[in-house]
Amino acid sequence: MEPTRPDLAAPRPAQGPLEQALYEVKKTIVGQDVLLERMLVALLARGHLLVEGVPGLAKTMAIKTLAEAMGGQFQRIQFTPDLVPADVIGTRIWNQKEGDFQVSLGPVFANLVLADEINRAPAKVQSALLEVMQERQVTIGRETFAAPDPFLVMATQNPIESEGTYALPEAQVDRFMLKTLIGYPSPAEEFVVVERMTTRFERAQQVLTIDQLVDYQRRTDEVYVDPALIEYAVRLASATRSPGQVGLPDLARYLSFGASPRASINLVLAGKALAFLRGRDFARPQDIRDLARDVMRHRLVLSYEALAEGMSADDVLTPILEAVSVPDVPLRERRQQAASGVSPAGGHQSSGTQWHGR
Repeated sequence: MEPTRPDLAAPRPAQGPLEQALYEVKKTIVGQDVLLERMLVALLARGHLLVEGVPGLAKTMAIKTLAEAMGGQFQRIQFTPDLVPADVIGTRIWNQKEGDFQVSLGPVFANLVLADEINRAPAKVQSALLEVMQERQVTIGRETFAAPDPFLVMATQNPIESEGTYALPEAQVDRFMLKTLIGYPSPAEEFVVVERMTTRFERAQQVLTIDQLVDYQRRTDEVYVDPALIEYAVRLASATRSPGQVGLPDLARYLSFGASPRASINLVLAGKALAFLRGRDFARPQDIRDLARDVMRHRLVLSYEALAEGMSADDVLTPILEAVSVPDVPLRERRQQAASGVSPAGGHQSSGTQWHGR
């Protein structure tokens, strides 16, 4: 059985420059540990992050400081109603001297891109950004330009204003790997924030290179995921489509549409990244469970009845997480077998995989 306590003998793949980069960010950013962790998860898993929170919670400063710590190029795009796609991805400009068109690349060509208040731009601009997020390339005229590697888009939304905004369509918001909600700091954290912002504070130092980050992404890909964990991710996503399958038939009236299969994929990918951050070369059920709300909350379409009762996606996801059984598997033994290329003996997999309830 996999021990519940951390195994001190287990390898720690994420130690070193990645931990130093997080330390540099926390020298400037107070609290917001969930946001910082999700930013690194998105980076390692090659995903994108949607952040929802009221203004003034250091969303912009967090990603800018991370860019400084990793030596990557940072660009901020302030989304406004008069923005056009060319302002984001770039356009062709006539060069009178050369007598030809030349391509001027837009601000989206950076390692870390902050799409500030993405819901303030019209649908055409949102689609242009989400296309480069998915394809990681942009076509301008007859030429195609690849996005930098690594490439992370962190988009922000303001939940307290709806006037002059354009809600992201469900099909487009589904392309974000994670949606993270951030709230106000505690009084103690806010005291430190005010103290730092009203005095001279030390800027973040570069402690991580782009090449090192790409290597960390490659090592994250190698994190072992037991088939039972993949099944767990599928069961979680499936339960949002048919809550009755996990004993929650009354929950169906609050859901118009459940999470897409992209949720199952991203649960596994994000779980691998979180396991790597936590110093393991294999994922545990807790890694997937910890990220389940961030991966699925923006993929649910609530019914009018749920909206009328003031329910949120998290209110629906909480009972589902409690109802879906968590796998209990001998992960370290499976990891060693996978590394050695030896498959479990006949009957070993079924006997080694046990399911316990809530």
